[in-house]
Amino acid sequence: MNSRSVAPAARSLLSCCRNLSTQPGRRLLSSATARASQTAAKRPAAAQQLPPSTRCLPSASSQRRTYKTVEEAKSRYKSGPFSWRAGILFVLTGAGLLWYFEYEKERMQRKRMADAAKGVGRPKVGGPFALVDQNGKTVTHEDLRGRYSLVYFGFTHCPDICPEELDKMARMYDAVEKEAPGALLPVFVTCDPARDTPEILKEYLAEFHPGFVGLTGTYDQIKAMCKAYRVYFSTPSEVKPGQDYLVDHSIYFYLMDPEGDFVEALGRQHSPDQAAKVIVDHIKDYKGTLKAA
Repeated sequence: MNSRSVAPAARSLLSCCRNLSTQPGRRLLSSATARASQTAAKRPAAAQQLPPSTRCLPSASSQRRTYKTVEEAKSRYKSGPFSWRAGILFVLTGAGLLWYFEYEKERMQRKRMADAAKGVGRPKVGGPFALVDQNGKTVTHEDLRGRYSLVYFGFTHCPDICPEELDKMARMYDAVEKEAPGALLPVFVTCDPARDTPEILKEYLAEFHPGFVGLTGTYDQIKAMCKAYRVYFSTPSEVKPGQDYLVDHSIYFYLMDPEGDFVEALGRQHSPDQAAKVIVDHIKDYKGTLKAA
């Protein structure tokens, strides 16, 4: 057989083999490409089937606060989770609570003091009396009920102590009147009834305050009232008519409540403002109805 006729036959056979070997690969490649296209076509539909809450969630970057300037951003991070408004609110709340607790503490102390004065087994301060005021009118313990009364014992011929204390009493009374008008009645009881007549009391008390009530009576009446209020007083024995003398007596202001019960004794250690505050606090604590002046 000629070599020239064999060569074309070999080349034809080789070409057929090549076609058979490449066609399955093309079919595999074309089927894979088709499946990928179908998967890509199905993905948008699957995404549309997701619940709205999943599709509408904003990204983290969209939730971040935007700042106009760098200084604004720095000040935001410096303040941290607290602001000046929160600080002021915290301070005001703390101050309010502190004030409330201190007020309640003082109120309970005043209540215990008032209750102790009324306690069983303790000597009672105050009681019934019937005296005459600077206008000649009879005044009894019943006339003091319905209001707080501030009772002071002294005498008009006192050279220094009584004038100082009555001036203090006038300042206390004016201060209380500003806070609780008509709630307090200032009463001056003489320990020297032999010289302190209603006329003398009227002239003397007018120098201190027109709102003062002055009381006098017989020696036995004054002695009985001083005993009821636990007030010490002493006059010299064997005094001749017209002779000048001094009377020794206790120096206290007796605060009585609208029921006629003793509340507290205010001494020389209290300034007029301090004493007025004590009286006003007791008036504010009173739960009943005060009588009009």
